[in-house]
Amino acid sequence: MKDTSRPQTKDFELDCSVAGYDYELPPELIAQNPAVPRDSSRLLVINSLNTGTETAPLHHIFHDLPALLRSGDLLVMNNTRVIPARLYGHKSTGAKIQVLLLEERQHNCWLALVKPGKSFKQGAKIVFEARQLGIKDCKDSSLVPSIQSPVSSTQLTATVLETDAATGGRLLQFDVPEGKSLVQLLEVFGEVPLPPYITASEAADEQYQTVYAKQPGAIAAPTAGLHFTPELLQKLGDRNINQAFVTLHVGVGTFRPVEVEDVTTHQMHEEWIEVPAATVEQIRATKAAGGRVIAVGTTVVRALEGAAQSGNLQPFCGKTDLFIYPGYQWQVVDGLITNFHLPRSSLLMLVSALIGRQRLFNIYNEAIASGYRFYSFGDAMLILPSSVAVESGERY
Repeated sequence: MKDTSRPQTKDFELDCSVAGYDYELPPELIAQNPAVPRDSSRLLVINSLNTGTETAPLHHIFHDLPALLRSGDLLVMNNTRVIPARLYGHKSTGAKIQVLLLEERQHNCWLALVKPGKSFKQGAKIVFEARQLGIKDCKDSSLVPSIQSPVSSTQLTATVLETDAATGGRLLQFDVPEGKSLVQLLEVFGEVPLPPYITASEAADEQYQTVYAKQPGAIAAPTAGLHFTPELLQKLGDRNINQAFVTLHVGVGTFRPVEVEDVTTHQMHEEWIEVPAATVEQIRATKAAGGRVIAVGTTVVRALEGAAQSGNLQPFCGKTDLFIYPGYQWQVVDGLITNFHLPRSSLLMLVSALIGRQRLFNIYNEAIASGYRFYSFGDAMLILPSSVAVESGERY
């Protein structure tokens, strides 16, 4: 059996160097708005072992997906929902503060990035004002502050408990009215956080949610899923291309750049995942029948592979810090639908682990030359199982 503990590439040093994952992207190719309709985005298809080396990828539209997959294939999707995780507040001195919630550690106690954060030590307080919302803008009208209410009802306060060394963030205890949770109040006090490279968007909040978003908790969308419409999902089902769901609440671990020179020393921040027993059974049944498991997005890859670290895929609910880079031995995923990712990101390294780093950049160069739109609101790639090298049941 071939040793797959190390990438079988001539440029192993670049595979392990963060500099090997850099590339230049013309700013005009950073998508500022989503495609309308969602499935009208472009789809770059990698369909053979030669794609990206001897042959160019195929150019399609995302709504072509049913014809590109096989009856019996299984699409696994991340049903996380983005919460209004960005809040604007001020200190008692009046100095303005921006907060990005990362994850709830205890009831109404959240880990958050605070900007500027240097002066926020234990005991510091932040006051947040309610946004100017009408009842039609809020799903729960009882949360909308009344004009007749006292001023205190239109404010939310938080106290800094401690600093988190792993993220540089702060642990914030929110003072929430009895019977309410902070997640409920975020509809009034928070806003959906678009990534910083989206600077001129006219997108509505729901356009930064998948149509199957269900479980609130993410601070960024699982963007590969943004291309699906209810009609496309129906067409896939009609062709016996089935769907299963996992949950990974996208956090700082997904979108923070890799900052160490040697990528093998990078430590991923933990993210919460749930791989239910029903999904595990669907995957087992699909593989037993000769079908293929296609992950919709890198977050699904992390969830499925994270739940299989014992050597066998098992139902799992908890946190994963799995970091996938070239040399990784795949357990579950056969193919991948994914957007185009930022330079030096762990997501680029994950996709490189599936098809090879240099090959991936050859494909990226083709996408740039063809004017594909990049990042969260951009176009997508389909990496079919026939394009992934396999030896002795393990990919390399």
